[in-house]
Amino acid sequence: MGSLNMEELDTETSLSSCTWVQVEFYVNENTFKERLKLFFIKNQRSSLRIRLFNFSLKILTCVLYIVRVSLDNPKESNGSSCATCRNNSWTNTTESTEINWGLIFWVNRRVPVWAIQVTVALISFLETMLITYLSYKGNIWEQMFQISFILEMINTVPFIITIFWAPLRNIFVPVFLNCWLAKGALENMINDFHRAIQRTHSAMFNQVFILICTLLCLVFTGACGIQHLERAGKHLSLFDSFYFCIVTFSTVGYGDVTPQIWPSQLLVVILICVALVVLPLQFEELAYLWMESQKLGGNYSRHRAQTEKHVVLCVSSLKIDLLMDFLNEFYAHPRLQDYYVVILCPTEIDIQVRRILQIPLWSQRVIYLQGSALKDQDLMRAKMDDAEACFILSSRNEVDRTAADHQTILRAWAAKDFAPNCPLYVQILKPENKFHVKFADHVVCEEEFKYAMLALNCVCPATSTLVTLLVHTSRGQEGQLSPEQWQRMYGRCSGNEVYHIRLCDSKFFGEYDGKSFTYASFHAHKKYGVCLIGVKREDNKSILLNPGPRHIMAATDTCYYINITKEENSAFIFKQEEKDNKGLPVTGLYDAPSRLPVHSIIASMVDQATSYGTVAIDLQNPDPPEESTKLTLPTENGAGSRRPSIAPVLEIADSSAILPCDLLSDQSEDETNQSDEEGSVGSDFVKGYPPNSPYIGSSPTLCHLLPQKAPFCCLRLDKGCTHSSFEDAKAYGFKNKLIIVSAETAGNGLYNFIVPLRAYYRPRKELNPIVLLLDYPPDNHFLEAICCFPMVYFMAGTIDNLDNLLQCGIIYADNLVVVDKESTMSAEEDYMADAKTIVNVQTMFRLFPSLSIITELTHPSNMRFMQFRAKDCYSLALSKLEKIERDKGSNLAFMFRLPFAAGRVFSISMLDTLLYQSFVKDYMIAITRLLLGLDTTPGSGYLCAMKITEEDLWIRTYGRLFQKLCSSSAEIPIGIYRTESHMFSTSECKDSYAQSQVSINVEQGVEHRERGESWKEKTAHRNSTASDQSEHPLLRKKSMQWARRLSRKSTKPSSRAERISQQRLNLYRRSERQELSELVKNRMKHLGLPTVGYDEMNDHQNTLSYVLINPPPDTMLELNDIV
Repeated sequence: MGSLNMEELDTETSLSSCTWVQVEFYVNENTFKERLKLFFIKNQRSSLRIRLFNFSLKILTCVLYIVRVSLDNPKESNGSSCATCRNNSWTNTTESTEINWGLIFWVNRRVPVWAIQVTVALISFLETMLITYLSYKGNIWEQMFQISFILEMINTVPFIITIFWAPLRNIFVPVFLNCWLAKGALENMINDFHRAIQRTHSAMFNQVFILICTLLCLVFTGACGIQHLERAGKHLSLFDSFYFCIVTFSTVGYGDVTPQIWPSQLLVVILICVALVVLPLQFEELAYLWMESQKLGGNYSRHRAQTEKHVVLCVSSLKIDLLMDFLNEFYAHPRLQDYYVVILCPTEIDIQVRRILQIPLWSQRVIYLQGSALKDQDLMRAKMDDAEACFILSSRNEVDRTAADHQTILRAWAAKDFAPNCPLYVQILKPENKFHVKFADHVVCEEEFKYAMLALNCVCPATSTLVTLLVHTSRGQEGQLSPEQWQRMYGRCSGNEVYHIRLCDSKFFGEYDGKSFTYASFHAHKKYGVCLIGVKREDNKSILLNPGPRHIMAATDTCYYINITKEENSAFIFKQEEKDNKGLPVTGLYDAPSRLPVHSIIASMVDQATSYGTVAIDLQNPDPPEESTKLTLPTENGAGSRRPSIAPVLEIADSSAILPCDLLSDQSEDETNQSDEEGSVGSDFVKGYPPNSPYIGSSPTLCHLLPQKAPFCCLRLDKGCTHSSFEDAKAYGFKNKLIIVSAETAGNGLYNFIVPLRAYYRPRKELNPIVLLLDYPPDNHFLEAICCFPMVYFMAGTIDNLDNLLQCGIIYADNLVVVDKESTMSAEEDYMADAKTIVNVQTMFRLFPSLSIITELTHPSNMRFMQFRAKDCYSLALSKLEKIERDKGSNLAFMFRLPFAAGRVFSISMLDTLLYQSFVKDYMIAITRLLLGLDTTPGSGYLCAMKITEEDLWIRTYGRLFQKLCSSSAEIPIGIYRTESHMFSTSECKDSYAQSQVSINVEQGVEHRERGESWKEKTAHRNSTASDQSEHPLLRKKSMQWARRLSRKSTKPSSRAERISQQRLNLYRRSERQELSELVKNRMKHLGLPTVGYDEMNDHQNTLSYVLINPPPDTMLELNDIV
């Protein structure tokens, strides 16, 4: 310690004795030459001023030359001693071939003009020498032989010499050549100007500017040179010379003005040669830059960005399908018609996209820019900081979807950094990457929505079709010209969308201020045909779907409803009967539907129960007969007893009458609400939140869980372990049908498939076992996340392996979900990406005909190959109907394809419109997440389905069902899933015999009909309804006739040969079916599996299903509907 103090003391002593030395850095830049170089060359602003001054001097010398020419008179020129020659040169009677060289070398120069020219020349000379000295780099000859230096010497040195030698003051100096120096100075000045303001300029603009300057300089040089040389020949004015040059360079050549002496003719030849060399090079450069600018797409000007509204679309690669989906959905909204779309894409524009953007409809509104969102220059070109919104879409066709997400994240960060106030709409693929872009205003995670919809498709059929139709903009005009009743009804209902309005501003809901939500929903549907599905308090940001009768409507509430169009675009026309009935009390029975015009009745098609069968509804006469206003209740076993009528919906909830069913406000369902049987089935389940989430940002959902986590070995379905010896699905003895999911890998998104199926509001006795059939075994991280859920298993295998399908229990399954695989999403031919999936699904469709197969495809256009029947005339007719709707400009041309209508197939790209709609409806993503169960809000409802039995047929109509559900369990129905028996005949089946076969088959198939579905948002127990189906044979006959008519099949009378052909075809089909059946049974025997389950499988392929969103209140319900 002491030695250290001594060292410090010595250091202080030495420092006190030293003298501080100030060091100056960059001394070499303080020299006089460096300061001059900094001022004249390096500094952008000062060099810009110097170049501007130099340009002004050159323009001044050209102006002085024109002034000197205008004041010049050749007759007074010095240097010509022969007056006779001078006079002969101006005679009009003879053309002298002699040249007066004196008039060429000597001119008349007034003293003031000479003085100014000498002054300008002296300044230019000194400046040139100074710049040459400052830019000297060791090679003096290189600088001396530059064209600019030579021109400067030619135009300045002679004037400086005349200061010291007066006789040379009238010597000719080609000052007009300074125009070329002015051209160079102007180019440099523009470059310095752009450098000074730190903006990149267009190479196209520079090239056009250079070309124009070159043309002007050529014309000016030619005009001045020819005028001067013709002083010695036929005197031409400066204007005549200019006229001659313009006519010559434009290749017109009138010949009225021509040079007469050989020096001027030689000058013309030289100028033409120079033009032939210089101008083509300039034009070639210009053409090249133009083609490059076409690829880059140019700029979106700042003036346009400030006076017009535009949005920016950032994509990795732009395909024609993506572009048309965006444009059709974006411009479907009336208030967006004046918006411009600026596309920013790093790849060169595709030929198909270029052709589309050349269509006048889009060419005036869509601007394509090739550039990167990571470059500020490209974001500046797109004027991102002035944009109304920025849409950033991921490339879902990439093999590495994680890498595609990383690119999207960087684009979102770059856009937020450049334009922090610009709203961002981001599409992400993987859920684990979502938290990186949670700062964006709206985010859609593709895999979250995909798996949630696939899961709900298993318990609420066609959920994917329902959501797709809701998020597509349509007016419900599709299929209205079809003779098929189901197509007209289905197409009309597809026009329903979700809208919002404040209660105090609404005519639909304004009168229900202070009433319960259920009361408002029922009576708004009864009176106006709109379905109120949700509400949001003014002081609460959360949207509540069907908060139930305990929610009292307030004037400041925002109402969310489903309707054909928004209230602002609706006309309210009341008939006299309605006016007379105003003020009457609400009766216990649902009276006749409101007497509204046809479009108002159509507007009531959004939230209804699902049913099977076709019911013809005459919308032109919506008023039912008088006897239908009071329903006669059905009798039981012929007795006279009647069921109780439907209770009225109360204005204010009666706490003593409301069932304790507000499930989401009370996050634990009361166990006493479950029957003893249900309790015994699920006695080993508990309710709670999953302890392990596979990714950051997943919304916590109360679920049915195991009391203790299952060991990983017990999750393997096909292999026994120390805890369980079961090795196939049959051995487990499941009481409910299986749900099998076929996926490539166990991605984090698969977690969102399990959660909706294990949510706490699913009854325990109805939980379906879930089997994950994975190409690659899952990792421990995923198993840790799913081991807490009951009846969830996995197995390694593929759907193209029959043994794997049989081992995982496909014959005991009710639904098979086929997820699009990442490795097949890209192909050399784009639309071939789905080939393997389609063929595999078709094989399973033939092997297991009663199995409900739900398939995800990459490209929506490939839906037509699902459950493909090559010779089915009805399918061919639907194909032609799709083409007709596409030609009419429909955004939903594929909606009539039977697999899509039935909810058996969907493409996640169809949900891109959800992100696009969020620009106009910022609540759409939140409502969709609530519907799919991705988010849960206390007090909000959920999506579920229920089945209608014969005991509920007395309800009869959808409107009465609405009242029944609202008054008993406070549920809101929002749609019908209807299935009809149908015989898909081949093209050979085209006679009356075939038609009679259709009728017989349909009648026999009534009792084998598949169940129908309807959706509702639930806060209580479930209920159901139904109706008869007496018109099937007639309707199906009409369907077959319509199909044949569209397929252009002749209706020849039946013949013996045709009947024999049909019988032979039926025998062939039976033999084929037997062959497939034997194949499956042999494989099951080989695997040691019992074949009893497969024998019980029935062929239910002869049905068609479709979704009705919010049908009219007088829609008849049918038996086996699921509400």
